[in-house]
Amino acid sequence: MEKILGDKIKLLRFVKKISKSSAMLEEMRSENEIIDCKGCGFQALKNEWRKHQYVCPKCGKYKNIAARVRIKYVCDEDSFREFGRWIKGYNPLDFPEYDKKLSDMEKKTDMPEAVVTGTCRIGGYKAVICVMDSRFMMASMGMAVGEKITRAVEYATKKKLPLVIFSASGGARMQEGMLSLMQMAKTSAAIGKLRETGGLFISVMTNPTTGGVTASFASLGDVQIAEPGALIGFAGPRVISQTIGEKLPEGFQSAEFLYEHGLLDGVVPRAEMKGYITRLISLHQKGKRIQLASDKNELAGNIEEELVSRSADERVLIARNEARPTGRDYIDRLISDFCEFGGDRLHAEDVSIVCGVGRFHGISVVVIAQERGKSLDEKISHRFGMPNPEGYRKAERLMKHADRFGLPIITFVDTPGAYPGKEAEENGQGSAIAHCLLTLSRLRVPVVNVFVGEGGSGGALAIGFGDCMIMLENSVFSILSPEGFASILYKDSSRWKEACENMKMTAAELKEMGICDCVIKEDGEGAHEKSEPVFKRLDAAIAENLGRLMKLSGEDIVKQRYRRLRKVGKELI
Repeated sequence: MEKILGDKIKLLRFVKKISKSSAMLEEMRSENEIIDCKGCGFQALKNEWRKHQYVCPKCGKYKNIAARVRIKYVCDEDSFREFGRWIKGYNPLDFPEYDKKLSDMEKKTDMPEAVVTGTCRIGGYKAVICVMDSRFMMASMGMAVGEKITRAVEYATKKKLPLVIFSASGGARMQEGMLSLMQMAKTSAAIGKLRETGGLFISVMTNPTTGGVTASFASLGDVQIAEPGALIGFAGPRVISQTIGEKLPEGFQSAEFLYEHGLLDGVVPRAEMKGYITRLISLHQKGKRIQLASDKNELAGNIEEELVSRSADERVLIARNEARPTGRDYIDRLISDFCEFGGDRLHAEDVSIVCGVGRFHGISVVVIAQERGKSLDEKISHRFGMPNPEGYRKAERLMKHADRFGLPIITFVDTPGAYPGKEAEENGQGSAIAHCLLTLSRLRVPVVNVFVGEGGSGGALAIGFGDCMIMLENSVFSILSPEGFASILYKDSSRWKEACENMKMTAAELKEMGICDCVIKEDGEGAHEKSEPVFKRLDAAIAENLGRLMKLSGEDIVKQRYRRLRKVGKELI
């Protein structure tokens, strides 16, 4: 008996040894597998591709990767904890061969369905993550996928955790009919509940993200980003081409195409994805109330000092000086960890307004800055700082984002005015500005406006009023450009200097009228000549006023802002 038992143990050890050897051989075979790039034909061993996160080192084309590989790239080591693995698809319509298809897919991918869900840490921050895997029936969304994603969203809502979803899908699961289609509504409703509780949702679109996934949760992120070159759209390019009978342009429905059309906040390389997501989560952490610096010893003299005597027309010319710091310069000097958001989510990206989230004295803030560009090419692409409706809609989107997450807003105003073009009117320039004003008036977070150059009419006011208006000494803010004013009232645009004096548009004059709160001195000929003292004074002024405003409740901020607006001109009537 003992001999038989001993023989069995030896046999089991032998089998285990053989199995282990087979696994090792399989692994060696896998490591020695040569993989080629479909973009340029470059060939390399699998291990070489792994070093580059499956991005071709020669042409930069991205390969689709398995869900668990992506989890390794994004999540902190050994932090991922899967949930919902037991949820599997089945055949509710008794569709022919569907049961076998599901079984084959599970064996091939070692996944019960097309999405992996769980909790993890990303850059040290706990989060809920969902990763779709296009190897499993093109990651089409059936009942199981919809249920797993919905449960993940609900868990993030309940535990107040940020949610990150990597989408990769061919759309709805045809074999499940209407039961599949309804998952679009179900997942969207779950995202709606997450929004109501102030939860952060970062949507990452990878290749391909199409159909019902694009038309549901994937397009509902607070922040929407994509991997370079990813195919993203509702209808596939072949369907569109056949329907309209036209050849589609190069790059149509690519991530870059969607960014240009305002539907993405950014296109993020795979190697930078973890760092980018970490920064986003960090910037949206709740309950952080770091004391803003307000030590007078840190200030470069008093915030407000005696101003140099200059005529209004001289200040207009200084405000327009091409060498003055632009909106991006102020962001670079005053804001750290800035994460730019792009697009109006409707039509286009507008580079003449820069929006995003960053840190000011350790506090997360939303920044909205008008940008006129520096080189001639930049000035032309930025329309010399004159925003289109898309720019104002992007600004309004960030205002609402700030309100949802309780982030103070800092705006930098520098524009001759809203762009007066045919397309701008067709796309609703007036409406876009009006909605900015309406949204600004009801925000429950502090808004500090900084005029750094020219402030022209409603195009400047759209991001130029709030709870505290700070103006640089040589900045101006007017109902219209002096040339336009002179042309309308004097029928002679050459009388613009006279108009400057009569319009009362300088910082000192606006402070006297009670519109501006604080004027920052500019040394020498102005900020274009000596910018460093301006940056220091401005930093101190924003910190002092933001610190004061952050002590107020959201309700008090709204009431105070309304009273502030009601007082403008009231005493004259």
